[in-house]
Amino acid sequence: MQPRDLSAHAPYVPGRGTEEVARELGMDPEDLTKLSSNENPHGPSPKAVAAIEDAAPTVSVYPKTAHTDLTERLADKWDLAPEQVWVSPGADGSIDYLTRAMLEPDDRILEPAPGFSYYSMSARYHHGDAVQYEVSKGDDFEQTADRVLDAYDGERMVYLTTPHNPTGSVFPRDELVELADSVEDHTLLVVDEAYGEFAEEPSAIDLLSEYDNVAVLRTFSKAYGLAGLRIGYACVPEAWADAYARVNTPFAASEVACRAALAALDDEAHVEKSVESARWSRDYLREHLDAPTWESEGNFVLAEVGDATAVTEAAQREGVIVRDCGSFGLPECIRVSCGTEAQTKRAVDVLNRVVSEVPPA
Repeated sequence: MQPRDLSAHAPYVPGRGTEEVARELGMDPEDLTKLSSNENPHGPSPKAVAAIEDAAPTVSVYPKTAHTDLTERLADKWDLAPEQVWVSPGADGSIDYLTRAMLEPDDRILEPAPGFSYYSMSARYHHGDAVQYEVSKGDDFEQTADRVLDAYDGERMVYLTTPHNPTGSVFPRDELVELADSVEDHTLLVVDEAYGEFAEEPSAIDLLSEYDNVAVLRTFSKAYGLAGLRIGYACVPEAWADAYARVNTPFAASEVACRAALAALDDEAHVEKSVESARWSRDYLREHLDAPTWESEGNFVLAEVGDATAVTEAAQREGVIVRDCGSFGLPECIRVSCGTEAQTKRAVDVLNRVVSEVPPA
């Protein structure tokens, strides 16, 4: 027996992990600086850690109360009805929930290229398909409504990533509004704000009071430092919010994750520290890297280094792990996550030495 034909499903390529690289190179993980996955270098809030410890004895119970508490807390934070908040296992889970709610077989989504591969993966898992609009290096990865509309052909869902991964560019508010006013009535605009806390641009969540064709994705993985717990959410229009009960995987967001997220929301100082640290780091990277970079509003910087694979491999041998962006269709670029001050300075020193020594592609 064989599974169904999965040949159209390209695997997701994550940033390389510390343990993985350490084993491969025979190094001590403590000697490695990992800046490949846009994680929070300051870790989770101490309040979240305490909540995880407190929740441990209760994991024999399904997370119904914790899930409800987190939903209500997020609804209050964003001035929404609780039904408009779809808590999920990471923002990836929200992508699946929206796909289940929106796509019929053979419906298509429109997604950015380069971009997050799970948009199209989820569509194809649910028997849909994906087409792309370009976020172009030639235009410094600028995101505009016209660029999306030039590629738009009535797709059921359109993904807009702001800040965009791996480039860091944002989708300006007026451009989002133009798109919401321009697409057909059956099209949902999905605004992915996984890195929203790091950006100056305000969240698109307040557009839900005016538009019934906009949904917004958020996560606790980045600024809140809870990537390992897989907890995120979508904010959706009130008119169809009750679809959640029909598409939600039962108890998918764990008790521990929900309790940690609630505690993390109580520690605004930790988030502010994480955001300010990331902004310092990305400024330092752009100023001191001996390679062209692009302005970023995420917790990472994209740099053009010539042969990204060679640079990434050489940097790993020197103890610094960064992201080779070949899987994004940018084989000449690396993405460097924002680290602590010490991590960032070490990465710049190593990368500058490596870039000067590695022959051009």
